[in-house]
Amino acid sequence: MDGVPNIRMDGKVALITGGGQIISRRIADAYTAMGAYVYIAPINESQDNDTSAALSRSESKISIIRAIFRKKPQVKSIMDRIIKEYGRLDVLVNYMGDSLEAKNEFEHMTEEEWDDLYKTNLRYLFMTTRAALPVMRASGQGGSIINITSMEGSRGMPYGVVYAAFKMGVVGFTKSLAIELGPEGIRVNAIALDNTKITQISTSGPVASKKLGHINNCWPLGRGGTSGDVASCATFLATDLSAWVSGTAIHLNGGALAAGGFYRSADGSWTNKPVIERCDDYRQP
Repeated sequence: MDGVPNIRMDGKVALITGGGQIISRRIADAYTAMGAYVYIAPINESQDNDTSAALSRSESKISIIRAIFRKKPQVKSIMDRIIKEYGRLDVLVNYMGDSLEAKNEFEHMTEEEWDDLYKTNLRYLFMTTRAALPVMRASGQGGSIINITSMEGSRGMPYGVVYAAFKMGVVGFTKSLAIELGPEGIRVNAIALDNTKITQISTSGPVASKKLGHINNCWPLGRGGTSGDVASCATFLATDLSAWVSGTAIHLNGGALAAGGFYRSADGSWTNKPVIERCDDYRQP
């Protein structure tokens, strides 16, 4: 694309899943500020209630879709509503996924836990994306699919083997689908998060209280991420600023993945040896 890219989203329609999370609501706020029409869809009733309460306290023009993402007919009803009201879908943000606190050695995990992790981290993603594609093609102007995943899809995760495998699967899905849809002008990318200050992924939850004073040493940029950081990245991927970006995962982690296990000590020096100031108090369950 030659010339100055259009960084607005006027007239575009976006669907954001996982609506009960702070990140989803921040992305929705960012998109509406850029001129988009936004649907936000929770994936369970608890998220539905949280989202409704949060948006009722604001003047946001975000539409809440109350059909919960669990079964194929519910997803179809969401797409039917979008077609009826706007006749198009330009941006799909898939914010589905959770470790479900299934932390254990692989050999001790149950097949039921495997299935639950699959449904939460991949199946809903597949189902929603497939249903969205005909709606996204309707405008004939391409579109952007953004899959929110985890840094655990790019590194090993002890006691989270199955979860990490599915997160790696999200990245593989993203790259492969980008190739299929590229000729139609539909871009597919992922945002791979590290710990951020949100409900699901907390910078303080897994960290022992005696180590909280060193928490910012976990990232070369010197701080944890915020929901605003994620919203900014998702806005980049939704607009013409990223018109030639497809099939990639942006690692939104303050440099943690690049550090490859190096951390700053209390005196400011760098080490890759286990030290008391290490970020995660990550013990075997």
